[in-house]
Amino acid sequence: MNSLVTVENIVYLASFGLILIGLFIVFSDKNLLKIVIGIDIAETGVNILLVATGYIHGKTAPIFSKLGLKASQMVDPVPQALVLTSIVIGFGVTALALALVVRLYQKTGSLDVSNIRGLKW
Repeated sequence: MNSLVTVENIVYLASFGLILIGLFIVFSDKNLLKIVIGIDIAETGVNILLVATGYIHGKTAPIFSKLGLKASQMVDPVPQALVLTSIVIGFGVTALALALVVRLYQKTGSLDVSNIRGLKW
């Protein structure tokens, strides 16, 4: 029975939904804190999409494999390793962005992007 509503399709739709929600927040809001949160939501959607593309139904993860399994019976560990790296890099980028938001708030007293545009050189 080949149905359109499978777990894989739901994961793909959820990841695309998170990406679209994050991009909508980034492009529609003028509050810098909400923009940083929107970037994080979109990043989470991309991470879920990468893990979902690396998943193959019926195969096992290499780290939990039993002895004697062939490589064709395991999933590729590269997408999971890339996502772990992406999570660490995303954490650093988020920390830097939040530090910049705090400094801009201290300097201007506002988190509105339109008020900060006057700081051009």
